[in-house]
Amino acid sequence: MSKKSAVSNKKNAAGKKGEDALHKIPLRITDTTLRDAHQSLWASRMRTEDILRIIDTIDRVGYYSLEVWGGVTFDVCLRFLRENPWERLRMIKTKAKNTPLQMLLRGQNLVGYRSFADDVVDRFIALACENGIDIFRVFDALNDTRNLEAAIKAVKKHGGHAQGTLCYTISPSHTLEGYVRHAREQVEVGIDSLCIRDMAGILSPIWAERLVSALRKEIEVPIQLHCHSSSGMATAAYVEGVRAGAGAIDCAISPIAGFSAQPPVETLATIFRDTNYSADLDFGALERVADYFAEPAPKRRRTQEPVPVIDTNLLIRHIPGGVIANLRTQLASQNAEDKLPDTLTEITRVRKDLGWPPMIKPLSQIVGTQAVMNVLAGERYKIVPNEIKNYVKGLYGRPAGKIDETIRKQILGEEKPISHRPADEIPPMLPTATKGLDPKFIESEEDIISYVILPEPSIEYFRWRSLPPEYRPKTPVDMELDKIREEEAAPQQETPAYTRPATEVSAEPLLPDTDYQGISALLTTAKNMGLSELTIKKGSFNLVVRSGAGAPPSAPGPESFAVEQASIKSKSAAVHKVESKPASTSAGRDGGAYTEMIKAPLVGTFYSAAGPDKPPFVKSGDIVKAGDTVCIIEAMKLFNEIKAPKTGKIAAILAKDGDAVEKDQPLIGFDPA
Repeated sequence: MSKKSAVSNKKNAAGKKGEDALHKIPLRITDTTLRDAHQSLWASRMRTEDILRIIDTIDRVGYYSLEVWGGVTFDVCLRFLRENPWERLRMIKTKAKNTPLQMLLRGQNLVGYRSFADDVVDRFIALACENGIDIFRVFDALNDTRNLEAAIKAVKKHGGHAQGTLCYTISPSHTLEGYVRHAREQVEVGIDSLCIRDMAGILSPIWAERLVSALRKEIEVPIQLHCHSSSGMATAAYVEGVRAGAGAIDCAISPIAGFSAQPPVETLATIFRDTNYSADLDFGALERVADYFAEPAPKRRRTQEPVPVIDTNLLIRHIPGGVIANLRTQLASQNAEDKLPDTLTEITRVRKDLGWPPMIKPLSQIVGTQAVMNVLAGERYKIVPNEIKNYVKGLYGRPAGKIDETIRKQILGEEKPISHRPADEIPPMLPTATKGLDPKFIESEEDIISYVILPEPSIEYFRWRSLPPEYRPKTPVDMELDKIREEEAAPQQETPAYTRPATEVSAEPLLPDTDYQGISALLTTAKNMGLSELTIKKGSFNLVVRSGAGAPPSAPGPESFAVEQASIKSKSAAVHKVESKPASTSAGRDGGAYTEMIKAPLVGTFYSAAGPDKPPFVKSGDIVKAGDTVCIIEAMKLFNEIKAPKTGKIAAILAKDGDAVEKDQPLIGFDPA
């Protein structure tokens, strides 16, 4: 080759390289490290101080947006961290000057676990915009556009970017045409972009390409992919989805990536760097962020057990590992751990009966619990939680498939499902939002909204916050860390080589801080009164105190009280048993007599009314008909109405509100007509 030809070829190569650079397609990456990633792997235990020490570096990476808010993290801030989620948002916004902030919004449920009135939806979104949220990813588990309308319109009204969502699942009722139809409906409502949200990690590369391609033909708004790595397909799904036309993907920094979180940003950015797609990220900044989170990662995880790289249950049954972990916990609470295989089979049957609801919270909890109850009762739908009734009635939205008509009649009887938007049944809530709330706890409008959405964790936080700093007890998360340190300091025992971890963490507190103060006051009063024994019960908390416990035999009288037993017991353990007598009549706790007893069908907590401000379903002397509700058993976080087996008279109430009860424990003395 001549020198002239070599120079010419070199120029052509340089020109080609420059031409490729000009044709680079921008790839937008949303960082989920500060919300979904630590929710998935650290049980949402990232603290605000963890974020603030690195947020300026994250802000320089070059992300399209930072997902920093919403989901369970809002709840955990209040309940476990004793932090104000609104203050966290404001502080992040102050330091993140270059990158838009994003949140996950559960449609009409906002960041709570039930639907709220439109006035609450509007004010929550208005305040979220004011405090720093730029992009709202709005989703509904059933892909019912009616449950998204109020939120999307409020986001547009208050100047935010409204990103619609398709919740992806696999079933005979979830089709390509159905997903495209849902997308068109959301575009008509006014979304600015659309996210395909694969929470379970079951979107295959082939389906990613098919779905994105079909959407690109029908809608013009940008498309984003959000996948979890649980099944091992997320990275490949991203590659195929982007090549089909998705312009954005969700990733997390490597120390908090993979497994049940999103794929690592470093991996995806490197993959696409060798294509004509460019994320244009600062890899030096990424390295500093990764180094920062590598240090606290082992401390923030709730379990030290090895995490499986691939969740095979997803590939076979399409049931997320977190759901299965929760089922194990539920069955253990009912002393029926051997029923797990039957329950997994029953879940698929229940999903089919109910029109194939996706296994996404709260529907995964509702479907899973119904399957457990069907297996435990030995009869399908003998026990039906109120949440299942509300679902069948249509109060959660419109399912993708048809609910089995026989099952619908069994659950609802002659009652008809609603055909309108579920939120239309909810009257405005803000006019009475602070009813019964001590004004001293409210410091801002944001506090009111937090209280409306999450009343119990909010009031716990308000009480803790109202104390002088030096008198505030340790936060629940600090107590968790203390326990972990104690376990680490204890002699290590040999553990199995592999154990599937429980990936779903309960967000239930032990007791509000003020309850501990009240217990202290009760102990002092009991001592002054000379009581020999004191029992304190609240829900599953059981405290028994006896005078002189552990004292020398010669100790004269109740000079001091020692705690004999003070532990948080499981609902199956903290039980006051009522023994039935073989005679034809039994003596009630109130001295009455009765011929039959209505017993607890499962382990749980007894309630005589539908709520603290509601009248009891029945009282002694009432005449009831077969099928009338006589009480509620709360089990597995759902409420189960217990019915009268036949017409008769209520002779005695054998349990108190908040009592933990065992399966087959007598609840009500009953005289049939």
